[in-house]
Amino acid sequence: MSQANSEGMWAFIKENSLLLILGTFIALWWANTNYEGYQHFAHTVILTNDWVGELHGEHRVLTVHYLINDVLMALFFAIAGKEVWEAIALQNGSLRGRQALTPVIATAGGVIGPIVVYLTIAGLLGALEEAGNGWAIPTATDIAFSYLVGKWVFGKNHPAVAFLLLLAIVDDAVGLVLIAAFYPKGEIQLVYLMLPVVAMLLNYFVFNRWLRILNFWPYLIIGGSISWLGFQLAGIHPALGLLPIIPTMPHADSDPGFFAQEEEGFPDTLNAFEHRMGGFVQLVLFGFALANAGVVFSAVGDATWLVLAGLGIGKPFGILLFGLAGIKLFGLSEGMRKADLFVVGWVAALGFTVALFVAGSAFPEGAVRDAAKTGALMSFFFAAAALLTGRLCRVQRVN
Repeated sequence: MSQANSEGMWAFIKENSLLLILGTFIALWWANTNYEGYQHFAHTVILTNDWVGELHGEHRVLTVHYLINDVLMALFFAIAGKEVWEAIALQNGSLRGRQALTPVIATAGGVIGPIVVYLTIAGLLGALEEAGNGWAIPTATDIAFSYLVGKWVFGKNHPAVAFLLLLAIVDDAVGLVLIAAFYPKGEIQLVYLMLPVVAMLLNYFVFNRWLRILNFWPYLIIGGSISWLGFQLAGIHPALGLLPIIPTMPHADSDPGFFAQEEEGFPDTLNAFEHRMGGFVQLVLFGFALANAGVVFSAVGDATWLVLAGLGIGKPFGILLFGLAGIKLFGLSEGMRKADLFVVGWVAALGFTVALFVAGSAFPEGAVRDAAKTGALMSFFFAAAALLTGRLCRVQRVN
């Protein structure tokens, strides 16, 4: 196979999140044919040490699940955080100015709506004590899948796709805050947050300003490791541990948009980090799906329906109601209609990756966690609802 064909095939795999889908199907097959074997794989101990892993007595244990969820997924959240930071801080950033306010307000509806629906139905079912802690699960929007389905529904160049991406990025930024604030990994010890501060100072003043290093590896390996360790020791989910170092890398002066192809040609360190690590992050997402999506088909309970209701009712209607309010105040992107808001809401109801991640943080291992994960996995069926709603709302595709 020629290099051009290989690169084209890999680009197709990345663009369509095929490794994430493959990992999900393998995990479901494995868990439903050999659940004990699947659990043994996920919790295999790689290393017992004093630095990295979950505390077991006086030592830490690094398992396959911890390596993927708490260490490697930090790269996934770092890339999402990079897009948010550029949108806020750089010239022409997507979150600067009035044009960003309507999708930001719609995002508030996409967070508040699912929480209200989840907790209301949990109260009516008498499931607050058992499943109430999962209220943040349906606030998530899977960036990769929502972008993919958004292109199916609207076409790649429809302004609703940019609106959707902006909403999804802000949505997941809020999700990161919720994870840090409400789902700590242990007893909070804020003194260790001095380590991320040290990492930021080291990266910015030594690597960036003094040594003027353009290669992203020192920023990631040295500064990133210090920051990540600080989050772990502080009791805050270490998957968020690379976020503080994102603004410390040399970066471009302007932002052409979320995940813009033009960025691949930018010579700055921050864009090099995103685009050179992007392929590896696809492998990380395969591993994440493999280690987290393995629930038995009978793992259905109150948490399943609560997650689905939050995503399937709270998300689209919350985005629609808050989005209409945003339109009255700030208007809507040229080429978008009010009806498109409702379709965007259904596309955003794809929780999947981040919803699985939050479910793993919200509940201890057991039946309730598996039921919540089932709800997150079943949210993929909202892709069909988005396609149908697009037809009913007469969306005109723009390719």
